[in-house]
Amino acid sequence: MSRRRADAVETVRGAVAAGELGRTLAHEHVFVLTPDSQANWSDEWDEEERIAEAVVQLGQVVAAGYRTIIDPTVDGLGRDVARIARVSAQVPELNIVVATGIYTWARVPNYFAHRSDQTMVDGFVRDITEGIKGTDGIKAAFLKCAVDEAGLLSGVERVLRNVCAAHRDTGAPVMVHTHPRTRNALEVARVLAAERVPPSCVVLAHSGDATDTGYLTALADEGFFLGMDRFGLPGEADTVERTRTAIEMCELGYSGSMMLSHDTASYIDWIDPAVRFPDWHYLHIENGVLPVLRENGVTQEQIDRMQVENPRRWLLSRGV
Repeated sequence: MSRRRADAVETVRGAVAAGELGRTLAHEHVFVLTPDSQANWSDEWDEEERIAEAVVQLGQVVAAGYRTIIDPTVDGLGRDVARIARVSAQVPELNIVVATGIYTWARVPNYFAHRSDQTMVDGFVRDITEGIKGTDGIKAAFLKCAVDEAGLLSGVERVLRNVCAAHRDTGAPVMVHTHPRTRNALEVARVLAAERVPPSCVVLAHSGDATDTGYLTALADEGFFLGMDRFGLPGEADTVERTRTAIEMCELGYSGSMMLSHDTASYIDWIDPAVRFPDWHYLHIENGVLPVLRENGVTQEQIDRMQVENPRRWLLSRGV
């Protein structure tokens, strides 16, 4: 089994030196899809049209000065890395870093319901060390799972613990979707500790939905990275609240713990096309959030830490 290179990060176009990652949006999707529903109920999906739209939008990301997006699309979110490779080939200036894992808030996918945990772990490990099925050897750079409002239901905990096992086998970093309103990252942290996953290898996604800096600083003090990653998306918090929290965390000295992004996609079929979230796009941070951070005393050094240094440190982290 091959181990990851210590100085490089796997992308859709192959391994790149960590120094080439540059400014990074640390939690974005190219596509979020529900393949069964698309196949049976929808006329929205046109492969060539959607790929062309993604190429245009990601080209705008490059034009804004970004060089990398980290895409945590896994089983349960419509992952198709061969499709992402088609997009990547048309935006060669952008590194796209992809994941392995399973996204569920409740049960494991039926495919795994009566298969062993080792089957799941082996699949994750193969994606990281050998390459993702249906691609020309494209490797996942990190592991992703989710724990939402319902907490550690049996299927959710099973996926989380199997992600931890794959981390121990490969050293690959981990991203966990969390639900800050229920403060469940504290519960996630207990499982990660029991499974011997160092906090320095873990991003707690959606931490930016929290407005309680005490909760966030406690997690950061343990060594976790905090995903401040839903700018522009209505919901648990709005952009004003998320921005204020980021400013307060910088004032408290925690710019070294945060990563900024939107959790958006060029196309997501979870939302009716007639519904518009006008600020939920790849450039909202660049055009709407960074100016406010600067106006409120956040320095360029702190911004670079959140957009360049922290994603790179996380992707290069090594576990047990």
